[in-house]
This record gives sequence, C-alpha cells and structure tokens, in this order.
Amino acid sequence: RLAMMTLALALGTVVFAKPIKVKLSSTVGDIRFELYPNKAPVTVANFLKYIDGGHFKDGSFYRVVRLDSQVQNTIKIEVIQGGLDRAENAQSFDPIVLERTNKTKLKHLDGTLSMARSAMDSGTSEFFVCVNVQPSLDFGGKRNPDGQGFAAFGRVVEGMDVVRRIQNMKTDTPDPGKLAYTSGQSLLEPVEFISFKRE
Repeated sequence: RLAMMTLALALGTVVFAKPIKVKLSSTVGDIRFELYPNKAPVTVANFLKYIDGGHFKDGSFYRVVRLDSQVQNTIKIEVIQGGLDRAENAQSFDPIVLERTNKTKLKHLDGTLSMARSAMDSGTSEFFVCVNVQPSLDFGGKRNPDGQGFAAFGRVVEGMDVVRRIQNMKTDTPDPGKLAYTSGQSLLEPVEFISFKRE
C-alpha cells in the first residue's frame, strides 16, 4: 500500500483519506461520483489528473454494453463506457498499475465506477459505470481472460437514472460477419461531457 501511495503522489495528486466527490455534467444529465483514494490511491490519483487538468472536456460516453448486445461474449456484463477514446487531440498519460479488487475490497456493484483496460497495467483515461451487480469484473472473474479483473475506485451517488438512460440509448447494428468486441455497442449519438470537476 505504501508503494501505491508513493506512486499516487508521484502522479501529482495528494491522497486524501476521505472520499472525494466529483460531478460529471453531460448532454443527457448530471452524474455525481464518490472516489475512494484510501482504497484505490493510484487509480483515483490518475482519474483526478484528467479531471483537474480539464482533459475530459472533450470526452463522451460512447459505448454501452447490454445483455442483448454481446453475441460475441460468453460472459455477459452491463456497463456504460466513456472517456477520451473518441476525442480529437486527447491528452493521455502513462498507464497505471492495476489495483485489483481482492486488494482494494471494492466490488463491481450497481453504480460502481471502474477503469477500462485491455492488458494488465494499461488503464489510462477510459472508465465505465456498472449497471447492476457485475461479479465477473472482480478479481477472479472470467470476463477478462487473465482473471485479474478491473480496478473499481468509486461509485455513483447521484444520477443512476442518467446512467440507465444512457445504457438504453440506440447503438449500431451488430455485424455478424465481424463480431468485433464492440459490435452493436457503439452509441449512434455519443453522450458528450460538458464538464467534469471536483465538488
């Protein structure tokens, strides 16, 4: 834990013991989150680096994963995903160490805020919000082949109605010939971020 806190401080953000509240205003509505630096210091410090630097201003929610949009997946989940992946000239910082749920004790419950990733230790600016309980995203879960899960680091405290509204928005039509991992999951009209800041 000391090593993680040292890394968090090196990222340029002071680690606080109490939860940190942030507000995301989008074109569909506002969502308020609590971040837990005492449990996931590296992930929270990284996230705040994007927020405090104003880097999320060109971000959006661009992907929604529903039970009916995962023909290509045996293990199914329900989340909405956002970040800077669709933003032009986006600033991306170095990837961070994966803070596993068996260490942080933060589970992927309804409204959990977590970091998106591909390989281990690859999280940067992309994040997702769970819709309903998603144990397959925890350490030992089978959604990711490496079994390491994803780094939960906060939760929605206000605005789950907005999250669910986004999750039910129209997406592209799945292409049976390609079945890319996001086929049928890309929003036809991404939900743009208006502002993302601490409260």
